[in-house]
Amino acid sequence: MTIKRIVKNINVSNNHGTAAPGKPKLRYWPYLLILAGLILCWLIYLGFGLPSLDQLENYNPELATKVYSSDGALIKEFFTERRFYTPLPQIPDVMVRSVLATEDHRFFDHWGIRPLRFMRAILFDVLTLSRQQGASTLTQQLARRLYLSPEKTPSRKIREWMTAIQIERTYTKPEILEMYLNHMSFAHGTYGVEAAAQFLFGKKSSELTLPECALMTASLQRPAYFNPFRYPDRVLKRRNLVLRRMLIEKEITQAQYEEAVASALGLRSKDNSELQGVAPYFTEWLRQNLQKDFGWDLYKGGMNIYTTLDSRVQACAERAVATYLPKAQEISNRYLRSREYVEKLLTPEQLAENTVERWITKKAFIDSLLAEKYAVQVALVALDPRNGHILAMAGGRDFEESKYNRAVQAVRQPGSVFKPIVYTAAIDNGYSPCYEKLNQPIVVQQVDGTRWAPQNFDESIGGKVTLREALRRSLNLVTARLVQEDIPPQQVVQYARHLGITTHLDAVDALALGSCGVIPLEMTAAFGAFANHGVLVQPFGVTRVEDKYGNLMQQNIPQSKGVLREETAFIMADMLKTVAMHGTGYAAVSQFGFTRPAGGKTGTTNDYTDAWYITFTPQMVVGVWVGHDDPAIALGERQTGAQAALPITVTTIKCAHDTLDLPLEDFEQPPGVVRLAICNESKLLANAACPEVVEEFFDVRYQPKEQCTLHTGTRNRGKDKRRTRY
Repeated sequence: MTIKRIVKNINVSNNHGTAAPGKPKLRYWPYLLILAGLILCWLIYLGFGLPSLDQLENYNPELATKVYSSDGALIKEFFTERRFYTPLPQIPDVMVRSVLATEDHRFFDHWGIRPLRFMRAILFDVLTLSRQQGASTLTQQLARRLYLSPEKTPSRKIREWMTAIQIERTYTKPEILEMYLNHMSFAHGTYGVEAAAQFLFGKKSSELTLPECALMTASLQRPAYFNPFRYPDRVLKRRNLVLRRMLIEKEITQAQYEEAVASALGLRSKDNSELQGVAPYFTEWLRQNLQKDFGWDLYKGGMNIYTTLDSRVQACAERAVATYLPKAQEISNRYLRSREYVEKLLTPEQLAENTVERWITKKAFIDSLLAEKYAVQVALVALDPRNGHILAMAGGRDFEESKYNRAVQAVRQPGSVFKPIVYTAAIDNGYSPCYEKLNQPIVVQQVDGTRWAPQNFDESIGGKVTLREALRRSLNLVTARLVQEDIPPQQVVQYARHLGITTHLDAVDALALGSCGVIPLEMTAAFGAFANHGVLVQPFGVTRVEDKYGNLMQQNIPQSKGVLREETAFIMADMLKTVAMHGTGYAAVSQFGFTRPAGGKTGTTNDYTDAWYITFTPQMVVGVWVGHDDPAIALGERQTGAQAALPITVTTIKCAHDTLDLPLEDFEQPPGVVRLAICNESKLLANAACPEVVEEFFDVRYQPKEQCTLHTGTRNRGKDKRRTRY
C-alpha cells in the first residue's frame, strides 16, 4: 500500500463520508479545547492560593525579641523562630558565594525557575529510584519557605513556580538574596545567618570564616539531618562537599579549599542553659507580664526589651546560692534521714528488699532521694531602693527542675523579719528606741478560744528592755507585749499595707511575730523604704520596650510613694543597723566581713521551717528566704535565718557592692532627728551625775526635754560607766 493511499484512507475515516471534499473535520478538537479550559481553570484555581501583591511587597519575617540587662548584656530571647535580621552588606561575601555555589549557581541568570534543571532532576531520580537531585532554585526555596507548605505534590510545585516568578518580578536579585539569607532555616532550630552564626560559633555573622560559612550552608538542605552538634561526621562530609562546589564554581582557590577542608568544625561549646538565658526566673516573670501587653508579637516582633536587672549582681547572687544552698541541703538531709521520712521515699519493692533502717545506712542513695523529694529551695531578690529596679532574682535552686518562682509567687511566714513593721508603727507613733517593755511571759486568749503563749527563741526572760535592744536580740516577748499593750494589730496591718504588703494579714497579736504569709519580693521592698528616707518605690523589671525599628512601645518609670516620715525611716534604719552589726545579724560582720553601714533582720519560723535574712544599704537591699516548698518540712535543727539565709544574703550584697564599685555611704540623718545623751536608767537627758550615759536618736517631736532627776550632784568622770549607743 502506498503512502498516498494510506493518507486517503485516513481522510475518509475522519470524514465518515459526510464532509465535503477538501474540508476534513477533526472530531477531537472540542475535547482538546475542553482539556485546555480545564487546565486553565486549574491554574486559575491554584492562583487563588498564591500570596497577594501586598504580601509579596511587604516582607515581614518573624524575628526574635531580645531582652537586655541594664549593663547591656543579652540575657534572653523570646521567639517562635530564632531569627535576627541582617542587611546583605553586613553578611560576609564568602557566605553569599557558598550559598550560591551550592544551592543555585545560576541565580543571576534565571527568572525564578529553571524548567530544564527540574526535568533533568526528575529524570535522574527516576533512573536511580531516589530523591537525591535538588531541582528548586534559590527563589523557589524562598517561595516555599515564605508562603507555601512543605508537601510534595504537583499542585504545590506549580504554586511554587508561580510564586517564584512573582517574587522575581517584585524584588531585585540582591533583595531576594537578603531575604533568603535571613529567612531560611539553618542547623539546630536557628533561622537566618545571624542567629545561626551566634548559636553555632558564638560570633556575629560578619566575623564568619570560609569553613564556618560552608558548614552553615551545608545545613540548609536538611537542617535536622545536618545538625553539627548531633552528627559532626555527617556534617563534616557535607561541609567539604560545599567547599568542593565552591572550588568547581571558582569561588575559592585550590589553596583556600585545601586549608578549609583540613580545618575542624570549630563549634562553640554547647551550653545546656542556652535557652534559659541569664536569670531565668526573672525573664520568665517578665515574659508572663509582657505577653499580657503584646500577645504573640512578643515572640515574633523582633522587639528589644531593656530591663532593670544587672547581670553582674545576678552573677553574685547565683554564686552565693550555688555556694551555700548545698550546705543547707546537707543539713536538711541529715535531719530528714529518719524512719518517718525515708519510709515515704522508698518503693514497695525496695521495702521488700531491705528494712528502712538498712536503707538509712546507705547514705549516698538516701541523700539523693531526699535532695530530689525534699529539695531545699531559695528565693532571692536584690533591689535598688532609690528607684525600685530589680537588680537580681532567683526563684528556686534550679529553673530547669522547677519553674515555680518563689520570689514572686510563694507566700511564706516571715517570722521575726516582720518585726520591723511592728517597731516602725511604734516609732512613728511617738515611742522612742529607748522606750522599755518587760521581757516577761504573756498569755493571749485567741478569738477561737485557744491560748497563745509565745516564748523567746532562747527561752530567756528578764526585766525591762528597750525597743532597740529588743529588736537587736529579736525578743518575741517584748514584741508581743508591744502589740498587746501599745500598738494594736489593726495598726500593724495598716503599716504593713503602707509598706507594700498585699497578702492576707490577720489583725491578731500573733501577727507581731510574723504568723501571716508574705511574698519575698514585697517583704524585701518594704525594707527598701527604711533605706530610702521613707519612700517606697514599687519594684519593677522593665524600663522600656522598643520595636524592631527602635520606636518606643512602652516605657516604665519608678512609681514612688512616701509611706513613712523621714525621721521614722532613719531611726528604723539605725535600729536595724544595730541588729546587723551587733545583733542577730552580727555574722555579716564577724564571718563575712561586710562592714559597710547596713541594716538587717533575721527571721525564723516555728520548727525551723522558714529562714530569712534581709539586709540593706542606702544603695541596695537584698532579701533571701530559704525553706522547703512543703511548709510541714523543717530545714533542720538550729537552721535559723542567721544560719541558712544570712550567708547567701550577705555574700550577694557584699559581692554586688564590690563588683559595682559603689561608694561607701551611710544613712543620711534628716533635720527632724537629733542625737542626744541620755541617762541609761531614767531615759531622760543625762547630767553630770548620771553613772551610765548612752546616746540615742530621737524624733524632735518626741525628744526628752527634762534632765535626769534620779542622779544629782557630781561624780568622778574617770569612774563613770559612760558609753555610746550600739
